[in-house]
Amino acid sequence: MVSRADRSAFAEWWWTVDKYLFAGLIALMLGGVVLSLAGSPAVAERLGYDSFHFVKRHLFFFLPAVAVMVATSFLNPKQARRAALIVLVVSLVLMLATLFVGVEVKGARRWINLLGFSIQPSEFMKPSFVVIIAWLFAENARRSDIPGNIFALILLTIAMALLVAEPDFGQTMLIAIAWGALFFMAGMSWVWIAALGVAALGGVGVAYVMLPHVAGRIDRFISPQSGDTFQIDRALESILRGGWLGQGPGEGTVKRILPDAHTDFIFAVAAEEFGIIICIGLVIVFAMVVFRGLANSLRNEDPFARLSAAGLVVLFGVQSVINMAVNLSLMPQKGMTLPFISYGGSSMIAVAFGMGLLLAFSRRRPDPRPVRRRIEAGEPVNASLA
Repeated sequence: MVSRADRSAFAEWWWTVDKYLFAGLIALMLGGVVLSLAGSPAVAERLGYDSFHFVKRHLFFFLPAVAVMVATSFLNPKQARRAALIVLVVSLVLMLATLFVGVEVKGARRWINLLGFSIQPSEFMKPSFVVIIAWLFAENARRSDIPGNIFALILLTIAMALLVAEPDFGQTMLIAIAWGALFFMAGMSWVWIAALGVAALGGVGVAYVMLPHVAGRIDRFISPQSGDTFQIDRALESILRGGWLGQGPGEGTVKRILPDAHTDFIFAVAAEEFGIIICIGLVIVFAMVVFRGLANSLRNEDPFARLSAAGLVVLFGVQSVINMAVNLSLMPQKGMTLPFISYGGSSMIAVAFGMGLLLAFSRRRPDPRPVRRRIEAGEPVNASLA
């Protein structure tokens, strides 16, 4: 047990971090290891690799991801903003470079090889994008001479343009939703919100007309007979075969013919082998992280930290919902991973960075202003920054 009298950096972190939120995130990461053992061997064998190829790689990224999350959670809000700005700039530059020298997979250029590793820059762009957008909205509200909303709109346009060029419509939709949620939480008028809603619908319409792969996915969702629905059909079969208690660890069979069983459809593999009850438990942990993060953001008195925490939670929660909804055939297929659960080094470390930022913004910090100044401002003396 760490003593409250201890003034070390670790002791300060231990007594100010949200332990329930931290425990929930660690539980999801450990769950990802278990489900990697269930879903990836069949895919590895089908591709000609060693049975535990993807499991070993998942474990290889596990400890660095934990380290990134914990290290990031030590940052104060100013340090977190600076770290997010650096990551955002580097990510955008790499996303641009990926369009020219990136690795093409299934017709998309989303990965770039650096130092022997295949990196997906857009994964790191997302959490840093949310933090910088939150800062711009907060500054716009605090200082009328700073056109934070305009800069936020420009940054959204740049990020969306790079994602569409890859192309990656799912991630484009995700950051647009996060941006819109922050715009709403920043106190924008309903006129602006309605206008952006219309623009979003128009964007979906343009994507449907201009991007054949987007049109194909929407058409297959509306009318399964219009195209190949093999993965979705197999995912639903996995869920139905699992029933309430599952077939048992390693006993799943549908995963052997499901191409993305270790990534986009890991939730279906979990349903087949461990049953609906375990899937419900997984949903509960995700929900706990989301609601705990939102509760922490509501208690935060710093507008920047409050918006950043809420935006990161929205990003995490919406991505999780999209992945599960696709597995249940409630949405068109998006090719989006389940945070901490799906295989993917870039995804795991990027999500760990984002959740480390969430833990940093959620820490309980005393108001640094003198008590006298707070009393003169008519504020409670025990006010604190979460």
